[in-house]
Amino acid sequence: MIIAERIKALRKEHGWSQGELAAKIGTDGRQISRYENGHITPSAEVLIRLAQTFDVSVDYLLFDDAPKRPLTVEDRELAEKLQQVQLLTDEDKASILHILDALVAKSRIKSFAQGLG
Repeated sequence: MIIAERIKALRKEHGWSQGELAAKIGTDGRQISRYENGHITPSAEVLIRLAQTFDVSVDYLLFDDAPKRPLTVEDRELAEKLQQVQLLTDEDKASILHILDALVAKSRIKSFAQGLG
């Protein structure tokens, strides 16, 4: 069972005991042992707490071929702004996407040009 293996591997990567992980997600060490041994499957709520604690996506915990990507964005200011974009009209969202595409293209062209010089 992939979830059991992932929980155990992530816990060990962080250097935590089962009891330490349990304290971080609000349960006890016996539950962590049951999860890691595949005796029980964590509830959706526990999966979310595990993903937040390990800073991975829930799909990484559940699926063998899921990439191990962080749950959080390092640039907190950018993340907050991106959440606010959801409040905009479709037209304004499209405008922002065009601006982002232009900035990324500019950056790529600049990097390419520097590589030639």
